[in-house]
Amino acid sequence: MEIKHDVENGRAWTEKDNYTAYVEYELENGTLNIVHTYVPGPLEGQGIASELVKYVYDYALHEGFTPAATCWYASTWLKRHME
Repeated sequence: MEIKHDVENGRAWTEKDNYTAYVEYELENGTLNIVHTYVPGPLEGQGIASELVKYVYDYALHEGFTPAATCWYASTWLKRHME
């Protein structure tokens, strides 16, 4: 899966079958907070949200930011992947 990342606007996304799934985040005080995760219905259940969230949190760790989430999906993902 190809993930595109727009750091300036806090967004990572992928496209599949003419649909776009994305994650939006905010950077503040050294924390990267995922605020919204969206996967269109036809793409649900394929692990796309998980891959997008992982990509953004890997970016956060690489850049020295603390991962956080106000998005329910990203919050649940963080609890399951505390490594």
